[in-house]
Amino acid sequence: MQRQRVIIRTIGVATAVALAATACGPQKTESVGSASSAPSSPTAGASPEASPSTDDKPSGSPSPSASASASPSASPSPSVKQIMANGDESEQIRELQARLKQLKLMSVAPTGFYGSKTTSAVKAFQSKHGLNATGSVDEATWKKIQSSSKKPTADELRPPTVNEVDAPDPRCMTGRVMCISKESRTLAWMIDGKVVSTMDVRFGSENTPTREGVFNVGWKAKEWTSTIYHTPMPYAMFFSGGQAVHYSADFAARGYNGASHGCVNVRDKGKLSALFDQVQVGDKVVVYW
Repeated sequence: MQRQRVIIRTIGVATAVALAATACGPQKTESVGSASSAPSSPTAGASPEASPSTDDKPSGSPSPSASASASPSASPSPSVKQIMANGDESEQIRELQARLKQLKLMSVAPTGFYGSKTTSAVKAFQSKHGLNATGSVDEATWKKIQSSSKKPTADELRPPTVNEVDAPDPRCMTGRVMCISKESRTLAWMIDGKVVSTMDVRFGSENTPTREGVFNVGWKAKEWTSTIYHTPMPYAMFFSGGQAVHYSADFAARGYNGASHGCVNVRDKGKLSALFDQVQVGDKVVVYW
């Protein structure tokens, strides 16, 4: 009888641990099916978001060909040819955004997609330099922007994160640490006080917040599915009960229009895959404001 009690108690504890370890997934504002089928994002800068105030490419956005046919209607004159306009996507637009950032007219990292923020920045530049403020880039505007800025570097064209990395918490300055800032919404992988890699992250909602403090990676799973929310959690690194750093297809698809149930979501699958290979069980995790 005593042996049976021990066995039952052991099974109960194991079940509780398993449930706690998988208590994570996107908020119910999106169905499970769309979360698991959402496309992954190759780079942080190209991650789509639905918000009209961002220059990340929204789902269902017009193709470059579609926007090209629509852009002449915004021109002040049929004789003025627009090189770049709202809705377009290209490497030239990435360069445009990097140059506008040099000129302090844009604060976000280049994405290559011409959205509302790029339009506003171009209008501001045109107004400042006596050009017709259409918000679209014609030849005269492009030449003026080029002469007013320098050729962007590779880091300026593709910075490590869309979000600017926050100053590391003092607790991140020693050892091997995933240093996670809620304020800047970034994760910095640090070794002995030096930043090795960075990536954008998002957190739980007000009702299911991501815990703050100093933790350690308890265990890892390259392929994992939440047993509570039944959503995939690839490259999961658990650090506080059921809370983990993991890739989120929902984050890649919807950006900050969604939230997790407490986990630290990463939207750049390639970066997280590389980080997963480097992080060891026992490494420190610091979550802070």
